[in-house]
Amino acid sequence: MNRTLTALLAGALLAGAAFAQEATIRKNLLERLPQIGKIDEVTKGPAAGLYEVRVGSDIFYTDAEGNYLIEGQVLDLRTRRNLTEERQNKLLAIDFDSLPLKDAFTVVRGDGRRRMAVFQDPNCGYCKKFERDLQKVDNVTIHMFLYPILGNDSVVKSRNIWCAKDKARSWQDWMVRDVAAPAAPTPGCDTTALDRNREFGRKHQITGTPTLLFADGRRVPGALGAPEVEKLLSGAK
Repeated sequence: MNRTLTALLAGALLAGAAFAQEATIRKNLLERLPQIGKIDEVTKGPAAGLYEVRVGSDIFYTDAEGNYLIEGQVLDLRTRRNLTEERQNKLLAIDFDSLPLKDAFTVVRGDGRRRMAVFQDPNCGYCKKFERDLQKVDNVTIHMFLYPILGNDSVVKSRNIWCAKDKARSWQDWMVRDVAAPAAPTPGCDTTALDRNREFGRKHQITGTPTLLFADGRRVPGALGAPEVEKLLSGAK
């Protein structure tokens, strides 16, 4: 038997074993914990003996027989990496070129060579903190998506900002200087972009603000400081 055929047979045996293992885990977990819902994927986990079970964007871990279920994070103590967080970030990554930029307004600072997008609610205190610290970041193009998810007043403020003659200036006035946009929107102003932003957010599980997206697909929730933003922008080629 030649080496090529031997390798093919070995590969087929390994694939068959992996399929059988996955089937066992799926069967046992669903029988023992039906409320887990639809299991989207079962793969080898980040450590020996662990299997990753993906339900939507939620990550769980189990053993080879599906006897135990672990809900938590796996940390690599040697490299000080959060392996579960890294995996979830990959699952939640958004192709930057797929962003509906027509539903955002743009702020350009300096040469604008670096790019990022942010989903923010005008009534989000963390967003205000983030926006004020973001003033220290230069040479960047920021695509700002109004994402009113904190109640009706957020919708009203977002409409007023979206309908202002200078959206970016109106946004900065409110978030940085506490100067509200005029209450009366521009006559005939189309605010359906706000609805589309909320729909986009639901589709991609954007559940909090601010949520930052970088050109390399990385997605980071929370109000980062300027140094952290600079570091992420530098890595997003």
